[in-house]
Amino acid sequence: MVIITSCKKDEYDQAKQLATDEKLINEFVAANKIENVKRTDDGLYYVIIEPGTGSVVYNANTAVNVKYSGRLLNGAVFDSNTTGTTLTLGGLIYGWQLGIPLIQKGGKIRLLIPSYLGYGQNAIGSIPANSVLDFDVELVAE
Repeated sequence: MVIITSCKKDEYDQAKQLATDEKLINEFVAANKIENVKRTDDGLYYVIIEPGTGSVVYNANTAVNVKYSGRLLNGAVFDSNTTGTTLTLGGLIYGWQLGIPLIQKGGKIRLLIPSYLGYGQNAIGSIPANSVLDFDVELVAE
């Protein structure tokens, strides 16, 4: 006799994950005394350090040259570029697509990105699944 059983994996609950991410972000902001944090309607947390100058209207095809550092909330750096790299806005994680248009050339912004605006349930390299991401981004040129 063969008995077949199935194990139901925990289903992803986006609302529950968002609540967890927002709690982590708010605790991180308070613990690190980060001032002037704003939140978009989409859930991106950001601080404009320098707005930059210009009047570029961004779209998915806009090429941007950026310097950046990406960290997990524990401070572990998972990626950085200090010389500048050109990327197409539409090819970036959604948190960047929302954040970059908030500044212009020469602008600097800090992005605190809930997991669903980053890599979501997917582990990417040294970034665990459901990770909140912390980026410092400088827009060198559009």
